[in-house]
Amino acid sequence: MQSTFAGIELGKRGLVAHNQGLQTIGHNLTNAATEGYSRQRVELGTMEPLYAPHLNREETPGQVGQGVVAVRVERMRDELLDRRIVAQTGGLGYWDTRDKYMRLLEQIHNEPTEVSTRTQMDKFWDAWQELSLHPSELAPREAVVQRGKTLIDSIHGQYQRLSATRDMVQDDIEISAAQANDLSRQIAALNAEIIKSEAMGDNPNDLYDRRDVLVEKLATIVPVSVDRRDPDEFMVHVDGHILVQGKIARGFELSTGAESGGYPRVLWADTGDEAVIPGGSLGAMLEMRDVDLKEEIASLDTMTLTFTDLVNEVHRSAYGLNGKTGVDFFTELPSVNNIAGNYDRNGDGAYDHSYVYRLTGVNALDAQEQLGLAGAMRLSGPRGLVDVEYRPTDTVGDLVRRINDSGADVTARLTSTGALQLRAKTASDGESPDFVIRHVEDSGEFLAGYAGLLAESGPDAAYSWDRADAVTGLRGGVDYAVAPLAHPSGWIEVSGAVTRDLTSVAAGFGSNGRPAEAGDGSAAIAIARLRAAPVMVGSQKTFDDYFADAVASVGLKGERAGRMADTQSRVVKNLTDTRDSISGVNMDEELSNMIKFQHGYAAAAKFVSTMDSMLDTVINRLRG
Repeated sequence: MQSTFAGIELGKRGLVAHNQGLQTIGHNLTNAATEGYSRQRVELGTMEPLYAPHLNREETPGQVGQGVVAVRVERMRDELLDRRIVAQTGGLGYWDTRDKYMRLLEQIHNEPTEVSTRTQMDKFWDAWQELSLHPSELAPREAVVQRGKTLIDSIHGQYQRLSATRDMVQDDIEISAAQANDLSRQIAALNAEIIKSEAMGDNPNDLYDRRDVLVEKLATIVPVSVDRRDPDEFMVHVDGHILVQGKIARGFELSTGAESGGYPRVLWADTGDEAVIPGGSLGAMLEMRDVDLKEEIASLDTMTLTFTDLVNEVHRSAYGLNGKTGVDFFTELPSVNNIAGNYDRNGDGAYDHSYVYRLTGVNALDAQEQLGLAGAMRLSGPRGLVDVEYRPTDTVGDLVRRINDSGADVTARLTSTGALQLRAKTASDGESPDFVIRHVEDSGEFLAGYAGLLAESGPDAAYSWDRADAVTGLRGGVDYAVAPLAHPSGWIEVSGAVTRDLTSVAAGFGSNGRPAEAGDGSAAIAIARLRAAPVMVGSQKTFDDYFADAVASVGLKGERAGRMADTQSRVVKNLTDTRDSISGVNMDEELSNMIKFQHGYAAAAKFVSTMDSMLDTVINRLRG
């Protein structure tokens, strides 16, 4: 027989269920502005009936219901949509960060025209042109020296701004790595709390929301993916590696050494292996530091060294008013003190490498002359050696262009005397030193007998930097220069010899070993002509090409970063708007549900009151 007080219990369940519904609505309304909050819904279900079919029971017309219960409080969330948002957030962090730094890089290049490096260089060439017209006067020499100083100051300023920007990026890398570690630890701590709640049969919806917010914040720093397949171990991956597994967070650390171009690498804290960060703001910073800004500095270094080396080459062979020759216009500081470029790279106390920047052959060549030779040169490149083939019908000019277009880490040109000159570029492999020729080999006779650079043909006679006294294997009379100190754009200056004595500024070549006459401006003209000469500034032919390419490259990279950041922002906004339509709190909907639960609560209360009246009749009025 059903209990006399079953109706009271049934009504109580209705009051409790509808009260929980009202409390959940209140929770939704008060958290409408909370970041990452997902609206919650109380799922109501019927209480187990009094009589189950498989149990013995008395004769009744059917199962007797026992009212309503709140089965669960469900979080309105689309996991597939969440995954897409997390994936796209990494791209947004990457392009936003890249756009920010590209704007800084553009500001470094977009100086006011009157103070830009290119304008100062144009004035420097103009000063030499003016000196060629008045080679016997001191005033044009003063202009050459002062404009040279102004140009060098401009180059120094550009180098310092690039270096300062790179240092700023490094500071941001350290901050971002620490933030990623902190977020990872918070996610792991939330995982531990969530597992405890789930073990009790609860749905910790608010903890879920907080974890999702932290995952999205982490995704802006490093590109993460989420694995929810194991309910007991919520996992976060970065590039296939586990960052968070349940209540365990791995994290990142910075290497103690300066392996990445003078800066520390990002490592996994537990294994010490290098962490590959292919996206997010941290990935963008690493790319800016190790690729974009490094290339900008390397390009400026290449231009500066090429410029000063070529000016010095002409100036050394010319004469000043005081009759002196062999004077450098710009300072040249070698990276090693050994005259042959010998260097102890492994630190064992014995020379084991040769650091040589420039090699110049002894024979005069004609750019239009056909070689009449066949063979293949092997030069150092970004990934091993680069082969440059030549055929009998090729001209000298064809082969020079082929070397420059091969992607090798050396450039070639013909000097004013027609000699073949090979110059090292910045190292593309990231491990070798900059401005060091690492390998020169020829299977034929071009570099040996024709250009007069190597002593013999074949691999046994190849020039290789990985031994001491490598220059002794070159042909006799070959001119070479020891590699300079790193980052010449930061230290090169106008030499003290011409600063202290203006008469040392050379203007003419002279003839037959005799000093130039007072009216000889041939050397000044030769220096001025370097402005548009194909001197191979890195991968660019002329100095004008270098400046045009530098500005265009930064501008195009900045334009792409801006467009991609805008596109990615729109993609993420569309996804988050879609999620908000599912998970966000709608005031009108919540108020409508509030009225529903309010009426349900009032009805349950009325039912309890009615049952109370009926019980009062049974208990108090049927006595006696």
